[in-house]
Amino acid sequence: MTKYLGTLVLILFCYSLQAQISDKSFVVKETNDKITPDGILDELSWKTADKAKEFWQYFPLDTVQSKKQTDIKMMYDSDNLYVGITVYTAGKDYSIQSLKRDFRAGNSDNITLLFDTFNDGNNAFLFGINPYGVRREGLVSGGGLNLNGFTISWDVKWRGDSKIYDGYYTAEMVIPLTAFKFKEGVTKWRFNSYRFDTQSNENSTWMNIPQNQNIYGLTFMGDMIFEKPLGKYNTPLTIIPYVNMGSQEDFELNESNTKVNVGGDAKIAIGNSMNLDVTVNPDFSQVEVDNQVTNLTRFEVSLPEKRQFFIDNSDLFGSFGGGRDANPFFSRRIGIAKDTADNSIENKIIGGVRLSGKVTKGLRLGFLNLQTAEDLDENIASNNNTMLALQQNVFGRSNIGMFFINRQTFEDYEFQDPEDRYNRVAGIDYNLISDNNVWNGKFYLHKSFAHNTGKANLSSGAFMQYNSRNWNFFEDMVYIGEDFRSDLGFIRRTDIFKSATMIERVFWPEDSALQSHSFQFFPIMTWSPENDFLHTDYDLNGSWESKFNDQSEINVSYTHTYTYLFDEFDPTNLDDAIPLPNEVGYHYNFVSLEYQSDSRKRFAYSIEPTIGSFFNGDRFSLEAELFLRFQPKVFLSLAMNYDKISLPEPYSSTDIWLISPKIDVTFSKSIFWSTLVQYSNQRDNLGFNSRLQWRFAPLSDLFIVYNDNYFVNSFEPKYRSINLKLTYWLNI
Repeated sequence: MTKYLGTLVLILFCYSLQAQISDKSFVVKETNDKITPDGILDELSWKTADKAKEFWQYFPLDTVQSKKQTDIKMMYDSDNLYVGITVYTAGKDYSIQSLKRDFRAGNSDNITLLFDTFNDGNNAFLFGINPYGVRREGLVSGGGLNLNGFTISWDVKWRGDSKIYDGYYTAEMVIPLTAFKFKEGVTKWRFNSYRFDTQSNENSTWMNIPQNQNIYGLTFMGDMIFEKPLGKYNTPLTIIPYVNMGSQEDFELNESNTKVNVGGDAKIAIGNSMNLDVTVNPDFSQVEVDNQVTNLTRFEVSLPEKRQFFIDNSDLFGSFGGGRDANPFFSRRIGIAKDTADNSIENKIIGGVRLSGKVTKGLRLGFLNLQTAEDLDENIASNNNTMLALQQNVFGRSNIGMFFINRQTFEDYEFQDPEDRYNRVAGIDYNLISDNNVWNGKFYLHKSFAHNTGKANLSSGAFMQYNSRNWNFFEDMVYIGEDFRSDLGFIRRTDIFKSATMIERVFWPEDSALQSHSFQFFPIMTWSPENDFLHTDYDLNGSWESKFNDQSEINVSYTHTYTYLFDEFDPTNLDDAIPLPNEVGYHYNFVSLEYQSDSRKRFAYSIEPTIGSFFNGDRFSLEAELFLRFQPKVFLSLAMNYDKISLPEPYSSTDIWLISPKIDVTFSKSIFWSTLVQYSNQRDNLGFNSRLQWRFAPLSDLFIVYNDNYFVNSFEPKYRSINLKLTYWLNI
């Protein structure tokens, strides 16, 4: 790690003076007019409002202004920010996925606004709307460097609507200032907007953003200047109670029960910059079911957090360490436990608190404490789960973060081993973002503490990325000691020293059907420090990626893999199968071809066949997704994974299927119905999840959720439940 500390010093020296890119601005005027968000810009004050204009193309080019322009006007008063938008289009043939809130933006017509209220280039609030007046809101963190810092699971109350005309549509938004966090007395926010226009095949942004940067990145932003300083708003108190009536039947255990749960959340704003979330007896029955995945590896798969309580400022807690190998805090660990058969089951959360936000202009604070319940029948202990995180901005957009995590059992349980009574992790991270996003990186050192653990209890890493128009490069180094533990984290494996290197050359042809294409070399090497640095794994991947002007894509890749098995492993996951022997290394190769069609179309699809060797045998895989829109009310999708694994005798061969059809119906902007079917013979499960949602008031819902699961081979029932849940969002 010494050479990487030296690299860090050099980078700090080179980038200690950073300036955020901002060369456009507009004035947000104060108003006394009452603005009705009906989508019609007929209030007189809109005529004198200043506007953000002259949008630039982001796709297919980034060197010209957009063909179809967009004008954004803003005003404010002591309570609200008012936004009036005029979006010019080629016609009325808009592409819309559904009428449901929090739509996916990339394959439909819409416009999104980004507000960096602390002017730090690290975090932003996101609000979007489409021609039908369907809204979405979200959060961007980590400078918007990648999708890990982008979420639309965040919810907040605001109003908005759109109106369609010949050659354009207009939209109005009324966003309470309480929806934002900002410093009292501020006169400027950083701002940008991006728009998807399917009819002109054009993506555009207010600030000119090069295509090698993310369209939602926070580097390239202009300024919105308030006519008068923003004052301290009235501190809101939000109460979100719920009532859930549910009936469950477990056919394997021959148990059934019917219960009524009552609980809720509270959101308390502390000043303009901090937020306190309180939850009592939380219930997440309405949260969308996880998508099942086919797992042919020896390691656990990470799935995204969808529970609203954990979303706000989630980067303060979850961005430490390496996201793939060494994440010390993974919020999905809370509320899940292992039963006596080593199956993952729900572990009830009794309640907890979560404090997060800005303490000063450059200092962020996060504190979380949740108590989970005991389940003596399943040998599950009651645990207190705590995390404290601090993050201080340095050198412009970079920051230093420190954290402490404590998972502890306060009672003595006979079934619990002494080393499982507590687990603590402390660490420090440095996150680098340069002024123009050409360089970004991360350096971290974490240490775990538990009863009678060994000395190899460190986790450390160094990551550095260079991103220019024609060349991309990153180097990622990870060390995780054999004794490192983070019970609330996502640690795929320990006792590794890993190096991942990516080199990519990008070409931007002119007057071609190709928008861009690139060649990439991506080797990943892994060693075992506790076994005299035995070379245990490597992947040597080479690929060619092409993107076309019609937004379709083709990718071709070749991978050579080496895997050394310390333990026996059966990739087929069949009962009574003979596992592959341990202490043996396996070389295998495979080729993949992926095609993605134009997602703007009513019918779109992607397909990816893979063929090659697999351990000591062969493998053929096929992944496919189909999408069909009967817009704007019906959206159909089908995901399929097929893996044919052929191993020599006496080892097993099998065909693994995962088929997931889904139907989404939006009867209106307030009534939604979705049904997901998941067939997985690897998990021996056929699951049905159907959810009817009626949004009878802003962010207040009535849910009916039906779950049914069957064994694949016998089609005998496993588990069935139905829930009727009512939630109400009350601002006091």
